[in-house]
Amino acid sequence: MTWNLMIRGYVRNARFEEALSLFREMLGSDVEPDKFTFASVMAACARLGPCNHALWMHGLMREKEIELNAILSSALIDLYSKCGRIQTAKDVFNGADHSDVSVWNAMINGLAAHGLPFDAIAVFSKMEGENILPDSITFLGILTACSHSGLVEEGRKYFNLMGSYYSIQPQIEHYGAMVDLFGRAGQLEEAYAIIEVMPMEPDVVIWRALLSACRTYRKPELGEVAIANISRLKSGDYVLLSNIYCSLKRWESAEGVREMMKTKGIRKIRGRSWIELGGVIHRFKAGDRSHPEMEGVYKVLEGLIQRTKLEGFLPETELVLMDISEEEKEGNLNHHSEKLALAYGILKTSPGSEIMISKNLRICHDCHTWIKMVSKLLIRVIVVRDRIRFHRFEGGSCSCEDYW
Repeated sequence: MTWNLMIRGYVRNARFEEALSLFREMLGSDVEPDKFTFASVMAACARLGPCNHALWMHGLMREKEIELNAILSSALIDLYSKCGRIQTAKDVFNGADHSDVSVWNAMINGLAAHGLPFDAIAVFSKMEGENILPDSITFLGILTACSHSGLVEEGRKYFNLMGSYYSIQPQIEHYGAMVDLFGRAGQLEEAYAIIEVMPMEPDVVIWRALLSACRTYRKPELGEVAIANISRLKSGDYVLLSNIYCSLKRWESAEGVREMMKTKGIRKIRGRSWIELGGVIHRFKAGDRSHPEMEGVYKVLEGLIQRTKLEGFLPETELVLMDISEEEKEGNLNHHSEKLALAYGILKTSPGSEIMISKNLRICHDCHTWIKMVSKLLIRVIVVRDRIRFHRFEGGSCSCEDYW
């Protein structure tokens, strides 16, 4: 019981590596892990990302003859989904007991994160066919799937279906998903209209979804409205507004936002990426030089940059939203954390093997376009799990179909 309490405590406080370390210590003791232990540890592994953790967990449960109930099946589906093994997640789902809605929810949300909206909708239809009543989490997964793929009308349909057919009252998360759906699709007036009519006060997540859309579609006036309604501004909020101004070459307005950040002591969140190789997680920051093999990393990276340029790749320097020279902007883009992590993965793995990278922020357009080209040049599958979703790069294209 004490082991379970400690592991669960670490997970709840986002101390995932410590939870995993304590679990390993538990395995070396005389205490056998139970279903509750595995549920907590799988949650930690899902947040860390490396797929070897998922395979290890699943193997251990088989070895210890732990029977998969609804909670463990859901956790395992979620784990494989978040580790990039969506097909394995499907296999677990197909072999699981389907009587509990949580198992269906895990599968729908996993498909949503991988940008597979039609698969998610198919699972929902199968769920209806088996007379399993969806709940609010089911609909949140479906709306997220629609949002990530630009299925505006389908999203609208399922949002209306919640109340009209299933008598499920939309919660603030569902309204947020609709704001995100319309915002990503460039329908900012519709997004703002949702905010104005929702029956509860919009939270910071909703205003940030609108602000992000304003950045994408260069709508500074509506962006200022969103900023005005965020009571506790974080660095990302200021950066988004500053980026809106910069994209319109309103340098003075952008500088005013940056000065405000300096005055308030707010620093921009730095991009971080990590890759797991041989059971070790290697971390990189934008412009990083701290890794012991950095000389090799930069050599590989520079080589790739030259090869992609020869193939016609042009850095998207307008994404470096500062009033500096084009050469300086290009140098800034070349050293984003996901590029460093990818270069390290190429340096340390055999040709043709799949590479998986995790990132704390949303991948930028420049890195996205560049990695597509690298996947084609090297004939490699490259998977990037960013803050929003999974991107599977293969043969010069991405699973998100350039919509994220």
